[in-house]
Formats: sequence, C-alpha cells, structure tokens
Amino acid sequence: MNPLRVGYFADGPWSHRALSKLNSDNLIEVAFICARNEKPDEMLKSISNEQKIDFFTHPRVNSTEFFNLVSKYNCDLFVSMSFDQIFYRRLIDLPRLGIINCHAGKLPFYRGRNVLNWALINDEREFGITVHFIDEGIDTGDIILQRLYEINDSDDYSTLLMRSYQECSSILYDAIKILQNGSTKSIKQSDIDLYGSYCTARVPGDEILEWNKNSRDIFNFVRSISRPGPEARTNFGDTEIKINKTFFLPNATKYVGIPGSVIGIEEKSFLVKTLDSFIRITEWTGYPKPRIGDRFN
Repeated sequence: MNPLRVGYFADGPWSHRALSKLNSDNLIEVAFICARNEKPDEMLKSISNEQKIDFFTHPRVNSTEFFNLVSKYNCDLFVSMSFDQIFYRRLIDLPRLGIINCHAGKLPFYRGRNVLNWALINDEREFGITVHFIDEGIDTGDIILQRLYEINDSDDYSTLLMRSYQECSSILYDAIKILQNGSTKSIKQSDIDLYGSYCTARVPGDEILEWNKNSRDIFNFVRSISRPGPEARTNFGDTEIKINKTFFLPNATKYVGIPGSVIGIEEKSFLVKTLDSFIRITEWTGYPKPRIGDRFN
C-alpha cells in the first residue's frame, strides 16, 4: 500500500500532537504544512524543519496562486486542525478524499467558535470532538467520527482544553485511518438534527460577570472562561476584580439580600449573594481584603 499523502493546514497545540501521531505512521506521509498566515506557529515550523516537510503560509488559500502551489503535491487528503481560513469548492475537490476537519465540539449542536466555553456555560454534562468532511458551510459537513467525553463539576476551561489537546490527535488519526482503509460510513448532520446550532465567538466584554443570575449559572460562567481564558470580571468601586474559580453550593439556602453583596468571610474564600442563593469565591485577584457588606457591580 502506498502511503496516504496529506496536506496539513494547522495551528496550535491541537495540531502538534496530531502531527506527531501522523509522522509516526509509515503509511501516512505529510506532504506539506500550511500554518496560519498571521503569527505562524513556530512549533509547527520547527517540526517541519526536523522532518524535512515543506512549510508555508498564505493569506488567501482559495487563490489561483495557492491552488497551483498545492496541486503539485498530489495529495490524497487535506486535513484542517485549528486552521483559520474557509475553503472553497475548488480547493475542497482537489484531493481525491476531500478535506476533513477536527472540531472540538459535538456537531451539529456546537458549530462555530469557543465551543468548549459555551459547553460549560450551558451546563452540559458532556462535550464532543468531531472529525467531519469540510463542505462550503461552517462545520456543517458529514461526520466521519465523533466521540463524547464527560463533564463534571471539577472541570473548567483548562481541564477541557487539556483533554481536547490529547483526544483531538487520537480521533483525527483514527478518522484518517478509516478513510485510508476505505471503510468510511459518514453521517449527514441533518440526519441528527435538521438545524443544529452555531456558537458565536466570544469578544472582549463578554467576560463581565452578572450577579443577578442563579448560583449555578454564575458557577458555570466563571469556570467557562477560567485561566487560560480571560477570567470572569467584576468591579468593586473603581477596582476591577478577576474571579478564576468558584465553588457551587447545591444546598445553599435562599438568602435575602442584593446580588453581588459579600455575605460571608471564610479563611481562604468568601461568599457572595446571587439571585437565588449564594456562591463561594475561592480564587480571585485584585481584591485583597473582602469585607461583609461589600457590593460588586
């Protein structure tokens, strides 16, 4: 069997582990690596030098110039792993097996951006990683392989991110081997749900914490953007406070008061009134001496 020739469009830690896995298989040959045009991934560049793989970037991958460039590699498959450009039909149809993408979301319900954050905000009990064919939509192509992973209350953005870095490489490799062996049984996303859903990118300002919400919602919000995310933000007067971790108290009694008020001080934490009860703040910066009666806004 001739090696499967792969063109790799990639960026970030997701792509490093996956590339290592592909390079360890003698029946897979990475013909080139195309990194993001702005701030190309230095680790990918270093690996390409070590492995003697052609490395380049391009601002417009759908241009005739780029099409002519990658046509020369005679690839069987293009792979996208955290790449930031949309592929048009001519490029999609160039490799005989098409283009596939590894998406850290449960399709068709978590298309788009920042899906790990949104899964936590939505209090999901699981998140998915999906390898799918690329079509001219955004994360709408037929599913080749999908795996689901449990989310529990000890999880936050960092734990989901670390798990995704590892699992993305495994599921991508397995999907490529399925394609290579000719045993693909893809699933149309519309057969799972006619409409699906799309997650919009989170932008500066979205990290502002709203205390006039239930404790569970605040707990989920804080952990969804904890480090290495931007962290939840609130203010005490003119001072901005970052909150990185809270502890949800499922049996907390209702407490009469104003949401955002400090109602209790503990040795290494403090309690804040929410809409329905109160929540424990366990990791924060910018607020050295909490006092009973302080109010966040």
